[in-house]
Amino acid sequence: MTTPDSDSLLAEQLLRLTRRVHRIQKHHLERSGLGVTPAQARLLRTLAHCESPPRMADLAERLEVVPRAVTTLIDALEGSGKVRRMPDPTNRRVIRIELTEDGRKALRQLRGARVSAAEEILDPLTDLERQVLSGLLDALVDGPPERTPKHGQGPGQGPGPGRDQAHGC
Repeated sequence: MTTPDSDSLLAEQLLRLTRRVHRIQKHHLERSGLGVTPAQARLLRTLAHCESPPRMADLAERLEVVPRAVTTLIDALEGSGKVRRMPDPTNRRVIRIELTEDGRKALRQLRGARVSAAEEILDPLTDLERQVLSGLLDALVDGPPERTPKHGQGPGQGPGPGRDQAHGC
């Protein structure tokens, strides 16, 4: 059984881990020499999971940011040749965003940087500990977002979005 104090400790540990993950990923991104910020990398990954070139509004919704933030990210990525704006074939007023070949190449390099960051973070864990952590993270990520589970409930009970839904556009 957990107590408010242990929940508070868990929350603090999760926040500290999140900050460490971001710091290490940022370091690996900088070492990659791609000149891509973490926010730009996230947009590229999101764009890569879209079935067809999305509108900027679709990207803003998927990234949970304001459209202006997406415009700034797209401007920078377009300037470096990683994405391009293109008119929608059925509605010329709509602009869609697509990855360029340079963008796909950058994504492959970014994956390498993410793998290196993950290896650094997970290095102290044994294979068994990694398996357990993976199961726990799945339970936390896939759990129902619309309610807070009560202590003692099993992970992932109730409706919750699947992983594939998290990336589609």
